[in-house]
Amino acid sequence: MNHRKLRSLCEGAVLLAAAQVLSYIKLWEMPWGGSVVLSMIPLVLYAVRWGLGSGLLAGFAFGVLQFVFDGGFALGWQSIVGDYLAAFTVLGYAGLVARRSHGVFTGTLIAGALRFFVHYIVGATIWAEYMPEVFFGLTMKSPWFYSLLYNLAYMLPNVIITLLVFALAYKPLKKFFLAEDLK
Repeated sequence: MNHRKLRSLCEGAVLLAAAQVLSYIKLWEMPWGGSVVLSMIPLVLYAVRWGLGSGLLAGFAFGVLQFVFDGGFALGWQSIVGDYLAAFTVLGYAGLVARRSHGVFTGTLIAGALRFFVHYIVGATIWAEYMPEVFFGLTMKSPWFYSLLYNLAYMLPNVIITLLVFALAYKPLKKFFLAEDLK
C-alpha cells in the first residue's frame, strides 16, 4: 500500500470517528428522527479532500455507524436503506468538487441538497402514515408537503452551520480544504 492510500485511510478513519462523536452532540432533535448536529463537517471535508469515491465510502460507513450506534429507528429495510445508508452515502457527492477553490462550500450545498432529497422522498413515502394533522401550526393534507417542512426543519440548519464553520475556517485552513498538503 502506498503512502497516499494509507494517508487516505487514516484520515478517513479519524474524520469518520469525529463525525460519529459530533453526531452525539445534538443541538436540536426532531420527534421522529433527524437532528441538527455538526457531523456533516468532517464528512464533507473528507470528500472534498479525497474525492467522490472515498467520500461515498465514508458516507456509507457513517450511515452504518448511525444505524448501529445511534439507536437506528426504522420502519423496515426500506427505511434503513433510505434514512441511513442512502442519506449519508450521498454526502460523499461533495467529492465532485474535490480540490477546487471554494469546493467545501459547493460540496456542502451538493451534499446537503442530496441528503435532504433522500430524506424528503423517504419521508413522503415510507413515513407518510405517521403524518400529524397539524405540524408547525399548519394543517397537513399532503405527505409531500409535510416531508418538505419536516426535513427542511433540521437539514437547512445543518447545511447553514456547516457553511458557517467552513467560512470561519476557510482562510486559515485553505490549504487543507484544497488538499494542497497532499501534493
